[in-house]
Amino acid sequence: MNKNLRLLPLALLMAGSVLAQGTAKKSAPPNMWHLMDPATSGYAGVSVDKAYDFLKATGKKSSTVIVAVIDSGIDTTHEDLKPILWVNPKEIPGNGIDDDKNGYVDDVHGWNFIGGKDGRNVKEDSYEAARVYHMLKSKWEGKTATGLAGAELKEYNTYLRAKEKVVGEIDPLEAQQLASMVPALLKSDKALRAELGKEEYNGNDIKNLVVKNKDAQEMKDFLLRISNANESFEITNQQILEQLEGELRKVETVTQAPPTYRADITKDNYNDFADRFYGNNDLMAETSLHGTHCAGIIAAIRDNNKGAVGVADNVRIMAIRAVPDGDEHDKDIALAIRYAVDNGAKVISMSFGKDFSPEKQWVDDAFKYAASKGVLLVHAAGNDSKDLDKEYNFPNAVFEDGKRATNVITVGASGDMKNGGLTARFSNYGKNEVDVFAPGVGIYSTLPGGDTYGNLQGTSMACPLVAGVAALILEYYPSLSPEQVKMAIEKSTVAPKEMVNIPGTTTKVNLSDISRSGGIVNAEAAVKYASTLVGERKVDKVMKQEKKKKKKFFLCRWFS
Repeated sequence: MNKNLRLLPLALLMAGSVLAQGTAKKSAPPNMWHLMDPATSGYAGVSVDKAYDFLKATGKKSSTVIVAVIDSGIDTTHEDLKPILWVNPKEIPGNGIDDDKNGYVDDVHGWNFIGGKDGRNVKEDSYEAARVYHMLKSKWEGKTATGLAGAELKEYNTYLRAKEKVVGEIDPLEAQQLASMVPALLKSDKALRAELGKEEYNGNDIKNLVVKNKDAQEMKDFLLRISNANESFEITNQQILEQLEGELRKVETVTQAPPTYRADITKDNYNDFADRFYGNNDLMAETSLHGTHCAGIIAAIRDNNKGAVGVADNVRIMAIRAVPDGDEHDKDIALAIRYAVDNGAKVISMSFGKDFSPEKQWVDDAFKYAASKGVLLVHAAGNDSKDLDKEYNFPNAVFEDGKRATNVITVGASGDMKNGGLTARFSNYGKNEVDVFAPGVGIYSTLPGGDTYGNLQGTSMACPLVAGVAALILEYYPSLSPEQVKMAIEKSTVAPKEMVNIPGTTTKVNLSDISRSGGIVNAEAAVKYASTLVGERKVDKVMKQEKKKKKKFFLCRWFS
């Protein structure tokens, strides 16, 4: 899973630098800037209020759209999310019975594909590169490509790429520093927690704190450096420590195969795709920060005068947990997509990604299944400042056979000129492989805790923003196909007048040089474009036939 936190290089962290890469502090934009209209607010948001003004003027009524969020979990108790959670109409809550006979017991609001029937949950997991490297090492270590062709050559090249990722990218000195730094930070964190009297804290809690216990100072300094680097003081001690421990696990895989975290809990036969009835219905699993934030961006209640405001106003959020702290597994993602489709989702938000996809065919088939049922997939481009035309990021819209999915939107992250520039420095990009950019820097939304809110950033935030715009279009224009919704969003993007930075550099280009549409998503323009289209949704004929059957049935009853 591509993280939203941008850890600084260890050498820089150890040196005690306060700001990342010498950047100056910037003024924070207002909460919900990402929804604002550029012309009236001066912030490069997506004009959501103007979209509603247009829709209101049409006199059209909205219909409910189910949006699935495949992520780390969702706080189903949150005040801004609980009323808009999808409810499985055929499932009786808490009776321990699979009422709808779909194989998933008590899946009232969704399903957790990385849980066990005994109630345990996968929280952290290994990285796919390490899994691939150790899986293929005994077969290909010391071999050459001489005489190889077809599938064998492809596998050999995959092994070399995984080896480079696992072994080649690890600096021995940094690994040694990390091994000593993590235990020291854990000790310091314990002291700081004791001083604050709370288990979880963020930069806001400590930036003005004068520590009494000298042992607590190291963690305070470290957290503030990370907060400054990410321009967010909402980042918690637990987030940082989980990511550092993940980096430490990554170092350990250089010499040893990663632990079988998932298999020890889910107990399914991973190699058998037909073995799909595993998991549990724990949708929070103590790891719901990322998914809760994404869900709020899409649909946090707009008119309750509480914390955050979502894009779409008539949505039901289906929570599907399939993304651990580490890399997700292809089987879980493929089954999560199929579950969402089978239970009525019309948009699926997917804020995750990885460098390898050993069972890509399963995910490709799930993409095709979603397309056949009229479901749009929205995927985050990733946070590595890399060109996806040249480098890998899975899942993606290109199938194993070279053909391309037509129901997928890949989203890069934009920002604001007053706060770091129009392209987020961390965002992946690609003239062919990234479709649009959308706000993903300093995004205010729901956080776990029932009534908690805060800022996070990443293409993980830009993705649900676009998913929300897609859902808004389908609320008012439900006959549009996924391809038409994708077209409405892409054709209506707003191209910046100025040149932008290639993410991670100071090189200036046009946004059209690093994305297919060449623009930033605009909700007002998207709904206006959608209003000009004649619906092509394949299921329309079926829906009309069903309505005719019901009408005929009622007429027969009336006259009998």
